[in-house]
Amino acid sequence: MAFSSNIGGTARRGGGWASSILPFTSNPTKPSKHPRKSRRRAAVRAFISANFFLIGISLSLLVFLFLLYSYGIPIPMSSHFRSRNSRYPKFRKPIYRKPPAFTARNVSVGAVVDITTKDLYDKIEFLDIDGGPWKQGWRVNYRGDEWDNEKLKIFVVPHSHNDPGWKLTDVRRKFIWEEMSYLERWWRDATDAQRESFVNLVQNGQLEIVGGGWVMNDEANAHFFAILEQMIEGNTWLNDTIGVIPKNSWAIDPFGYSSTMAYLLRRMGFENMLIQRTHYELKKDLAMHKNLEYIWRQSWDAEETTDIFVHMMPFYSYDIPHTCGPEPAVCCQFDFARKHGFSYELCPWRENPVETSQENVKERALTLLDQYRKKSTLYRTNTLLVPLGDDFRYISTDEAEAQFRNYQLLFDYINSNPSLNAEAKFGTLEDYFRTLREESDRINYSLPGEVGSGQVGGFPSLSGDFFTYADRQQDYWSGYYVSRPFFKAVDRVLEQTLRATEVMIAFLLGYCQRAQCEKLPTGFSHKLTAARRNLALFQHHDGVTGTAKDHVVQDYGARMHTSLEDLQIFMSKAVEVLLGIRHEKNDQIISQFEPAQVRSKYDVQPVHRAISAREGTVQSVVLFNPLEQTRNEVVMVVVDRPDVTVLDSNWTCIKSQISPELQHDNRKMFTGRHRVHWQASVSAMGLQTYYIANGFIGCEKAKPARVKLFTSAAHLPCLAPYTCSKLEGDTVEIRNRQQTLNFSVKRGLLQKVSHNDGTLSVVGEEIGMYSSSGSGAYLFMPTGDAEPITQAGGDVVISEGPLMQEVFSYPKTAWNKAPISHSTRIYNCDNSIQEFLIEKEYHVELLGQDFNDRELIVRYKTDIDSKRIFYSDLNGFQMSRRQTYDKIPLQGNFYPMPSLAFMQGPSGQRFSVHTRQSLGVASLKNGWLEVMLDRRLSRDDGRGLGQGVMDNRPMNVVFHLLLESNISSISNSASDSHPLSPSLLSHLVGSHLNYPMHAFIAKKPQEISVQPPPRSFSPLAASLPCDLHIVSFKVPRPLKYSQQPLEDPRFVLVMQRRHWDASYCRKGRSHCSRIGDEPVNLFNMFNGLAVLNTKATSLNLLHEDSEMLGYGEQSGDGAQEGHVLISAMEIQAYKLDLRPHQ
Repeated sequence: MAFSSNIGGTARRGGGWASSILPFTSNPTKPSKHPRKSRRRAAVRAFISANFFLIGISLSLLVFLFLLYSYGIPIPMSSHFRSRNSRYPKFRKPIYRKPPAFTARNVSVGAVVDITTKDLYDKIEFLDIDGGPWKQGWRVNYRGDEWDNEKLKIFVVPHSHNDPGWKLTDVRRKFIWEEMSYLERWWRDATDAQRESFVNLVQNGQLEIVGGGWVMNDEANAHFFAILEQMIEGNTWLNDTIGVIPKNSWAIDPFGYSSTMAYLLRRMGFENMLIQRTHYELKKDLAMHKNLEYIWRQSWDAEETTDIFVHMMPFYSYDIPHTCGPEPAVCCQFDFARKHGFSYELCPWRENPVETSQENVKERALTLLDQYRKKSTLYRTNTLLVPLGDDFRYISTDEAEAQFRNYQLLFDYINSNPSLNAEAKFGTLEDYFRTLREESDRINYSLPGEVGSGQVGGFPSLSGDFFTYADRQQDYWSGYYVSRPFFKAVDRVLEQTLRATEVMIAFLLGYCQRAQCEKLPTGFSHKLTAARRNLALFQHHDGVTGTAKDHVVQDYGARMHTSLEDLQIFMSKAVEVLLGIRHEKNDQIISQFEPAQVRSKYDVQPVHRAISAREGTVQSVVLFNPLEQTRNEVVMVVVDRPDVTVLDSNWTCIKSQISPELQHDNRKMFTGRHRVHWQASVSAMGLQTYYIANGFIGCEKAKPARVKLFTSAAHLPCLAPYTCSKLEGDTVEIRNRQQTLNFSVKRGLLQKVSHNDGTLSVVGEEIGMYSSSGSGAYLFMPTGDAEPITQAGGDVVISEGPLMQEVFSYPKTAWNKAPISHSTRIYNCDNSIQEFLIEKEYHVELLGQDFNDRELIVRYKTDIDSKRIFYSDLNGFQMSRRQTYDKIPLQGNFYPMPSLAFMQGPSGQRFSVHTRQSLGVASLKNGWLEVMLDRRLSRDDGRGLGQGVMDNRPMNVVFHLLLESNISSISNSASDSHPLSPSLLSHLVGSHLNYPMHAFIAKKPQEISVQPPPRSFSPLAASLPCDLHIVSFKVPRPLKYSQQPLEDPRFVLVMQRRHWDASYCRKGRSHCSRIGDEPVNLFNMFNGLAVLNTKATSLNLLHEDSEMLGYGEQSGDGAQEGHVLISAMEIQAYKLDLRPHQ
């Protein structure tokens, strides 16, 4: 977790794993629906006019009786501020309004809201005006009569994230807890008495579990798959162990906020969110208009089904000096853990807390109440939330007692003086949100013309995200988008490997008909749980962000590496069972296969195992396709010898190509090994076997690529069996059936792309570096623009073959060893999306002090008139519109790029960059798109880490570039505030990059004379529609699989329907049999498996009321009948059971 500090005071560390909040109980509210206007005939109008008074009286009486029947007799105002404790909180049924009508010429394609974050950026001047005591705001005042009719109700919410070992013996004392990774560790060591005490505190409402994820996850770099996994892991453990399901979220420490998180929480059954770290200028604007509490709505949601209530904290930090009110020097006096005798620093404003006594309680209470009142004027209601805590607080009984004792004395004074029109107490997040909703039900806080929401009245609606975060001045937190990119890449490998393993486990158990074949998946349960939790742990906002200390990063890396090894070993064994090679297997038997790529340790790149095919032998290669559509693509394995042949499962010859393996070393670019490419076809979520043979009679051997070189070496290095020639001229081209790529020979950089329709696109590739003496793990603080680092005269190797063509460049730079080399590849592959993409692979080695305080980027300079507007993804789930502003510094115009960024011109030309790891992206000039690859920083940036980032590792960064032209008219992207969607082709390119095929190689060769029968596995009856994605297919509790009642669903299927831009449909649709605008029949989805007991569930797998989750009634009804129709942009989860057909 990053620090929270006072402005102008001493910087202080905000702990290791931040605290977070999520609620779990509330009473249903029934906001009124807005009436719809209708036309009246003339006769009807005349009747109404004649009987207007009588009709009015009758309607008023009917409304009164209806309200009395619905809500009961009104409760006196004095009783509204009461505590309701319930172990089983009720979740509110949402009320949805019909979307506003639009004419045919003006059809809405997105949400209608009061505020967008784009509008905020457009209007705010970002002047950073000194506001006085509240430096980032203004001098807050109040009249004094604001609470005459509705008293101020103050909830002080103690919070932390550490050992909850102290007791809450006074029932007036409350607390909240967020991260389950801490709680599970404490629970393991707790005595039975401690556990019982803890559960009792939860039951009586003194302790609320908020959020309940395994960690408080980052929201910029984390992929939505991993966010779901960590939330499921935490929420499931909590429900199984303590019996509660959170419904309020508390995220005080992520460095910016994604609307994807709001969507996922809403579809998990959460009702309310609390956030803190947003740009200080946005906070100021929202506070000035009393919009700090709002309804967060997804940008595509025209029906208000994704609405979730949000409370944004108004000030600089979540520590006590910045939470009681706008004046931190005053609030710090009420952090009683800063008194002498405790280990915390004193107040930097030199006015420290004093013990509350009968002599000073009046003065102290009125001083505190003054801050509460000032803070409350920033919000619409008279219900006020005041967090009371910080990182690693309440670590002892003495500290907790100091806070609770002093505050209770202050509360008692305030509450005993009715003239103050205030009541203060300790509370939980649920206490606050419940009371706020009750007040907003009674009092209409809506502004004239405000769209608001049908779910919670009185608040504005908002869409957009909160990146890039700045906490003060020009300190933008865009550096962590790229810090420790090596481990950001490992994170994504673990994600897709875990997903693939879960799929295999589901099929192993689904097709299993006897207890013996359950041993392999159930025996792996403990390692599977460890893998889930290690992935979940890394999603922490100091994990995937790359902002932890070196030894913590090493621990993260070691955990992920261990789990990767475990998963790959299991998959190697599962392959044998699914292919029918071995029917009965347990976790102790050694597999015949091994993964094609392995890592020797946690901090090194994976290497390809080389197949040693001696004369007269053949070696099996099994490919697993984890996606839901059949894949046709060129695949590759490494061999020691070039004279090989590729055979399919039927022992039929396949055309193949061999090319030299290259490496990042200009003294020896050829490794001596060879890459074999061939076109493979693997059914959806299936397995297919191929053979690498040496000496197979009647088959043509792999065709050697033609090799061309440009080098400064005195002689041309060449490797048998290739024929090498020297590159001539200033430019060189490689081509396939769809495009021709033009490169500069002297610099080895891409320049232009010609398409098969005769059009030309300029794509000028540039590699540059920022110098940045102020950057750190969190902050990006460049001293100027990035300067190009490549010079004329590097080494270039071109490999040209029938299936793959490649330009490899080791550039000349000012350093003896270049910090980067890179390959550009295109493919020839029938009936494949692979032909349309350009593959870029950058090998980065930002090692040694020569690169201290340098940040490496690649920049693509295109001829697209983008007007510095581009689109980057949020968590691999949705796109967000980005715009470069001159009024904020360069570093504020960088945004997170977990998987995709694209820009588009007015005539529909589009340039996309797909990535398989999270990085940072910007468009600083018209038509430019630049991506940061790595950063090496010698200094701490004063945000709590206490060190630089110097532990860089050699790594490979892979992009898939895509150039498209639309085939129908589009809106002007410069004026449209709604984000654009990727094309269907673009979605497929991203899926293939992020969910690659897994290859497994037989450990031992076999004689060619021994030809086994064809071996393949095709579990799906047909490919799914191209815009449907199986997010996960798993058995949540494999260890308890055989113990669960047969009528209980034991499998979970989570599906996503992607939204795609139909104006680019041609290339993508040509490889798709269908799209998801028709129901998918779950009952007929699998080959040889009956689907039973299907029912819709929440994304955390704990709720089964689809309407409460925002899906609507048809979701649950359709699932029970087996027919699933998912709306675009939605993710839906289903519980089901599988049985083999008899």
